[in-house]
Amino acid sequence: MQHEIIKNLIVMQKFAKAIAAIMLMTAMCFASGCTKPDAPNNGGNDGNNGGGGSGVTGTYNGHEYVDLGLPSGTLWATCNVGTDTPEGYGDYFAWGETQAKTTYNWSTYKYCNGGDGWNTLTKYCNDTDYGYNGFTDNLATLLPEDDAVTANWGSGWRMPTKAQWDELCQNTTNTWTAQNGVNGSLFTASNGNSLFLPAAGYCYESGLDRIGSDGYYWSSSLDTHIPNAVWVLDCFSLGYGMSSGSRNHGQTVRAVRSAR
Repeated sequence: MQHEIIKNLIVMQKFAKAIAAIMLMTAMCFASGCTKPDAPNNGGNDGNNGGGGSGVTGTYNGHEYVDLGLPSGTLWATCNVGTDTPEGYGDYFAWGETQAKTTYNWSTYKYCNGGDGWNTLTKYCNDTDYGYNGFTDNLATLLPEDDAVTANWGSGWRMPTKAQWDELCQNTTNTWTAQNGVNGSLFTASNGNSLFLPAAGYCYESGLDRIGSDGYYWSSSLDTHIPNAVWVLDCFSLGYGMSSGSRNHGQTVRAVRSAR
């Protein structure tokens, strides 16, 4: 019963966020610039440090990873792309783009021909109603050349699929906490190792929103029911779960690699 109540609360919050996102898309640009924020203060403990990020088990191409003992053997990077600390936010990427930028909307998005993205997609589209002049290619997973992880960290690293996010969620316990003064979600595995995902918010137009209250992490998996959207891990104080996020938003990225 308690689990169902929590699930219902999460669904209600996600619905509220979806309404807020729609309102945000029609609003004016934020006053602040959409650039990577200053690195969080990682130098001290403000008294509410939840610990975590423990059990670094190796490095690959100069980036640390942790083995959470997952059934697939997937290894998770300890930091976001664009930072070298577990609490750092890192860079913000539109889905399918490999470089950060200053403005995130459909007019600046690489794989649409302007418009509002509903019927102008030029790559990763399985529905003629969403494709430019009816375009489809039926690609549902990011190719390496469009993967921000692979482009920035090299071959062997990639963006997680929806299935890999699901596996992480189903095989760990989750705690909303603060690590070195930075809010985020701590995923702890049965082997004692853990993974911290900072609440880095997201970027739309030229502004950042929800920093410190939500973490939005891309998957490499298209939402094939709504191909201008992608599966995203959403972490917040009441829990976490997969939701569908607009491809033109700027969001943070966590990398994975296959087991040795």
